[in-house]
Amino acid sequence: MIVWINGATGAAVRAVAREVCDVLADSTLFDPRDLVARLPVPPPEGSDPLDLPLWRRLFVETAAALLDEVGGVLVVPLPLYAQERRDHLFGRLASRAIAVHHVRIEADETILHAWAEPVRTETVRVEAAQGDHLVTTATRTRPTTVNGTAAPAPARTTAYASALADWLTADAHPLPADPHGPRPTAEALARLLASGALPACPIVQTAEPTAETLAAGVLLFDETGRFLLVDPTYKSGWEFPGGVVERGEAPSLAGLREVQEETGVRLRAGLHLLVVDWEPPIPPGFGGMRLLFDGGRLPDAAHASLVLPGPELRDWRFVTEEEAAKLLPPVRYARLRWALRARRTGTIAYLERGTPLTD
Repeated sequence: MIVWINGATGAAVRAVAREVCDVLADSTLFDPRDLVARLPVPPPEGSDPLDLPLWRRLFVETAAALLDEVGGVLVVPLPLYAQERRDHLFGRLASRAIAVHHVRIEADETILHAWAEPVRTETVRVEAAQGDHLVTTATRTRPTTVNGTAAPAPARTTAYASALADWLTADAHPLPADPHGPRPTAEALARLLASGALPACPIVQTAEPTAETLAAGVLLFDETGRFLLVDPTYKSGWEFPGGVVERGEAPSLAGLREVQEETGVRLRAGLHLLVVDWEPPIPPGFGGMRLLFDGGRLPDAAHASLVLPGPELRDWRFVTEEEAAKLLPPVRYARLRWALRARRTGTIAYLERGTPLTD
C-alpha cells in the first residue's frame, strides 16, 4: 500500500514522512523529488515536473517496483493540489491494484515555519578579468532547489487553499499537526492506519490493458440538444459514458451496459453508430478502436434518476459543444465534433487519430 502525505508545504509533509518511517515497521520512504533530480532532460523553465509524462511514468513504475521488491508500506511525501494530477497518478496506481491512503497535514503558519527545512546553499565565486588573469572579487551564497523551479511560498499557499475549496477536503483524510512536532503527528497517523480509520481512496481498479482495446461510448442528449459527460476518478479529463468492450460482447450491448452501470439509466432503444476512430498506441497505452454511438434523448424524468458509482465517477453534466472543448482531451473532442456532424447528416464517420481519411 501507499500512504500519500499531502499538505500546504513540502517541508511539513517530508518532516512527517521521515518520522512515519521510523514509527511504522516495514515502511519505506519514497521521495518523488529524487526522480526529478534524475530526469535525463530537465523540465522546461517554469514548468512543473508533475506534468511531464516521463516523470509520471517513472513515478508509477518506481513505486510499483519498490512495493514488489520490499513490500510493506510506501510513504510518499508529495503536495498534490491539481485534481487532474491526482486522478492520473492514483488511477495508474489503482490499475496495478495498489491501494493509496491519502492524508493531508492540517497546520497553521506557526507550525509550518517551525518545521521548515534548513535552506541548502551553495557558494558562488564572482570573478573579474584583470589583465591576463581572473581575480576573485567576491563570494556569495544562494539557496538551491531540486530543479531550480520551486514556486514561492505564497503561490503554494494559494494553490493549496484552492484545492481545499475544490476537491482536496473530500479526498484526503485530515490529520492535525501536533504542536509538539512531526514525531507525534506521525504517531497519530500510524494509529489511524492501524485502526482502519484511514481508508484507501475509493477509486476503481481498472486493469491496465496488455493489448489494443475496443471501447464503446454513448452520446445521450437532453431536450435542448446538450449531451452528457462524466468525470472519471481514475484518469484525467471528462469522458462520454461508456467503456471497454468485454471479450465476446457486442459493442452496442457494451455501450448499453456501461450506460446503465455508470449512470443508472437503462436505455430501451437501440444505439446508432456515429463514429469509428482508431487510436494509435502511445506508450504506455496500447490504443485500439473507439466507437461512439447515439443513445438518443433522455426524457426529463431520467435526469433525476442519474446515479454515479462513487469509486469510478465523481460528477456528470449536460454540456454544449463549446463547453465540451474545455472539458474533453483533444482527441475526444475531435471525436465528438465528427460524431455531432455524423448525427446531423445521418452518416457514419471513420477516423484515424481523430481525423477522417476523407472529408
